Amino acid sequence: MSDTETQAPAKKGLSFPSAYTVLFAVAAIVAILTWVIDAGVYNKLSYQGDKFEISYADGSTSELPATQASLDSVGIKADLEKFVNGDIYKPIGIPNSYTAVEPNPQGIMDLFQAPIQGMYQSIDVVFFVLVIGGFIGIVNHSGAFSAGINRLSHVMTGRETWLIVIVTALISLGGTSFGMAEETIAFYPILVPIFIAAGYDAIVALAAIYLGSSIGTMCSTVNPFSTIIASNAAGINWTLGLNSRLALLIVGTVTCMLYIIRYAKRVKADPTKSLIYSQKKEIEARFLKNVSADQDHSKLEKHHSLILVLFASTFFIMVYGVSSLGWWFEEMTTLFFVSAIVIAIVDRIPEKQFVTEFIQGANDLLGVALIIAIARGVTVLMDNGMISDSILHASAAMVDGMDKGVFIVVMMFLFSGISFFVPSSSGLAVLSMPIMAPLADVVGVPRDNIVSAYQFGMGLMAFITPTGLVLASLAMVNVTFDKWLKFVLPLLGILIALSATTLLISVYI
Repeated sequence: MSDTETQAPAKKGLSFPSAYTVLFAVAAIVAILTWVIDAGVYNKLSYQGDKFEISYADGSTSELPATQASLDSVGIKADLEKFVNGDIYKPIGIPNSYTAVEPNPQGIMDLFQAPIQGMYQSIDVVFFVLVIGGFIGIVNHSGAFSAGINRLSHVMTGRETWLIVIVTALISLGGTSFGMAEETIAFYPILVPIFIAAGYDAIVALAAIYLGSSIGTMCSTVNPFSTIIASNAAGINWTLGLNSRLALLIVGTVTCMLYIIRYAKRVKADPTKSLIYSQKKEIEARFLKNVSADQDHSKLEKHHSLILVLFASTFFIMVYGVSSLGWWFEEMTTLFFVSAIVIAIVDRIPEKQFVTEFIQGANDLLGVALIIAIARGVTVLMDNGMISDSILHASAAMVDGMDKGVFIVVMMFLFSGISFFVPSSSGLAVLSMPIMAPLADVVGVPRDNIVSAYQFGMGLMAFITPTGLVLASLAMVNVTFDKWLKFVLPLLGILIALSATTLLISVYI
């Protein structure tokens, strides 16, 4: 018997759990917290057209006339116009109205039902992701994408760094202007093959897209879902604090670019330096399966060029629709569905083949859709357990009496912590601003600094929070959460320092 035959099989080490397990563990922790944290709620005020409706802790409601005097009477320092024109469209917390309520701890059955309820509540996002998968499947079947990647990789030879700069800058611009976040999911199947063909790994593509979106939304300038709604809820003009956020946007985006480029150059020079080198063949097989190395790089066939124009136009229309026409998931999903049909007609794909390829493409992103649903389930547990407002109330009490410099930095970290449980930017804004903004008056800090602290804190947590989009994004490129943390944590430390410095300068100067 040979030595090879007698050799014991190698033992496999423990691997990091999948995104599903990570999220379910987070959900379990949140469910446990509902047994530990006292339940409580703030009274909520919502605009009903010609009146305000106040919802109380005991489930009762009352009405007030839709006037500025009514807002002043409950301590909400926001202009009536902001409710009328739809800038504030969610129920808003009423200051000094926190009330302890009967606890509603979440048990085992609640824990397992939460992802199902999360699926119901996030069905618009889920269906958007599935249709994008179908759309990408049709484009891949046409061969246009393969031809385009081959041509682009040939043209970009020696200039691959510009891919990182351009992608990061454009997505950062989308993040700061209209809060581009969930929309970025559509870009992974497109851009990952391009970055891999350029000699990088999937983390470089992931970083350019996800970090670009995160730094953009973190330093939002005119984003209606964070800057404007938070400023309105705080009772100030959204332009206040714009200069400091713009400065951090520029410095932060450049910092992210340099960080990604440094890693990308190391990987390109020596692929074994990649954090996901062990997955290299697996990821290349997935994303480059339709890319032929023998394809002629010199030109594209006419019908391929036309399909690529339609393909690119779909994304330009999506960005324009969201930023200028008020589109949301229903309109975006329809756009990608119609575009898939148009591309199938141009490529003369038979009807049965179209259905097969579309379903297969949707199936490729089914796992991502499930992650989004499970993440929403964490929020369901928080809401049903009635501990979101309790965490906010405790946070507000924590900063009472602090020096203004310490106060504003601690506020940033508090917003980071709260955003772990309330990952929606608009949801956190209307929940927290009426409670937190008045604290600035006591300490002697302008209220726009509270808005900046909210944005920076929430943005920083978005880089790593499992309850946000990071796990869905990682699932798009087959990267585990531990590899992402190893890549991003040094950058996160730099951005925390930059954010805290920006807040301190805005407070003292």
